[in-house]
Amino acid sequence: MLLYRSASLLHFYAASLPPKLLLQLKRPYPFLSNSSLSSLPLRYFCLNPSPARPTLRFATSTAANRSETDAFFADDAVSWSSVGLSDRLAHALSQAGFKKPSLVQAACIPSILSGKDVVVAAETGSGKTHAYLVPLINKLCNTPFDTENSCSGFGLVLCPNVMLCEQVVRMANCLCDDDGESLVKVMAVCGRQGWPVHQPDIIVSTPAALLNNIGEKKQRQMDFIRGVKYIVFDEADMLLCGSFQNQIVRLIHMLRYDEKQLSLTNKSVSGGSLASDSNLFVRDGLENMGDETESDSVCEDDEDFKDDVEIEDLKEEEDTGSIGRKDWRRVRKTYERSKQYIFVAATLPVNGKKTAGAVLKHMFPDAIWLSGNYLHCTNPRLKQRWVEVTTDTQVDALIEAVKQGSVMFSCGADVSRTMVFANTVEAVEAVAKILERAGIECYRYHKENSLEERAKTLVDFQEKGGIFVCTDAAARGVDIPNVSHVVQADFATSAVDFLHRVGRTARAGHYGLVTSLYTQSNRDLVGAICQAEKLAQPVETAFSRKRSFRNKLKKKGHVFCT
Repeated sequence: MLLYRSASLLHFYAASLPPKLLLQLKRPYPFLSNSSLSSLPLRYFCLNPSPARPTLRFATSTAANRSETDAFFADDAVSWSSVGLSDRLAHALSQAGFKKPSLVQAACIPSILSGKDVVVAAETGSGKTHAYLVPLINKLCNTPFDTENSCSGFGLVLCPNVMLCEQVVRMANCLCDDDGESLVKVMAVCGRQGWPVHQPDIIVSTPAALLNNIGEKKQRQMDFIRGVKYIVFDEADMLLCGSFQNQIVRLIHMLRYDEKQLSLTNKSVSGGSLASDSNLFVRDGLENMGDETESDSVCEDDEDFKDDVEIEDLKEEEDTGSIGRKDWRRVRKTYERSKQYIFVAATLPVNGKKTAGAVLKHMFPDAIWLSGNYLHCTNPRLKQRWVEVTTDTQVDALIEAVKQGSVMFSCGADVSRTMVFANTVEAVEAVAKILERAGIECYRYHKENSLEERAKTLVDFQEKGGIFVCTDAAARGVDIPNVSHVVQADFATSAVDFLHRVGRTARAGHYGLVTSLYTQSNRDLVGAICQAEKLAQPVETAFSRKRSFRNKLKKKGHVFCT
């Protein structure tokens, strides 16, 4: 039982394999057919409508069982110009190969152009990156940055990792005029990239890199906070929870504090003592906000939502020139907005006070919420296969799934691309070694690879295809076109991770296959996901990571037979 509870099943199992068994992995497998992956013992849980004990059927979940109205692109009558973009930007998008907007883009662009705060929660592969980049570029093209005016606006995009930052920069820079020049200047501030000498139109950064750079010099901090007008939080659910949350809340405090101060300044008589003390007021506010501690996390499972992290509850100095405490409180709730906040995510649960969605609703109650048709659901263009394995069968099942998936999708295509997910770095290495001993070459991608190695691996995989063995570091945001097959060598530890993994295929209107290997210890989570898919419902009920999750499912009558 301890073996099944391990987060790195394949690692421990591979470590225990006798050398002779490893040498025999190239042999034919008597229980597997050489012709089709469908001969694998595929298990799909279906519950009988009667209250009797559910039966276990051998079946495959396919796109044919779903509605065929799952269009990716907007209607023919919808164009880039019709959603409010300039002719210049519409032409650049067409030249870059984007002939028309997707459904998500057609819904998001007008809302972002309106200037209101927007929350975009849509399934993976729906075009969310361009959904926020395109309207920002449209705004910035119409109001170019003035280096002599520190109040001229620029944009900020925050991403959880360096690879995603660089991907956003590439996607923005591919939109060019006829002369090949990018419409706007976009730069990454992360990894080895320091603060730009000349102010770009859009800065893309990780939270830690941004705070490190603007904290070095007070003048840079003030110029940045006052100058940024559009702030995007990509993978918002990840940024608002866990290790990123304190940094994000601290940054939101800074930005909203500046908005309120600027609003108060604009409402006051110009030329008075308030105007002369403006910079001092901002500086004092930023220095006295303090750093949030880990105990203030609003997304921890063992704590209730903290009112003391609300953005309205900022500490201010009572003696700041002509600004008194009563004057300040009058504008705390009502003030003139000068910045726009955009939150983007593929998974954004709202159930409970501790979820990222609930935090956003509390912090930004007036934001516009836009949801994709298949939010928290698996893509209807996915063909799913479920394989229950044991320590005796998982290696054979893994090798056969990878081989048959490659053969199935190599027909009629230049290259086939298969992503194999494992839960830990050690498991990735174990899976890669098992595949290589079986004569299957593969790439490795995890956090212990350098940034240069990961970037090269991504480029090679995109250009040459093959087998890509990775952790969840490649599950979020990384856009690799035409991934035909996803294999879960280790089953995901949560429904959220499951959705992000399977979202690497069947993107942008294409079809794909997912083969999930799971063990007895994964049955409850697999059953919850399968039941939600069978009923065409979101899998939000399976989002819980608590230890009591298994017991809760059993109490609700989720009983499985073998």
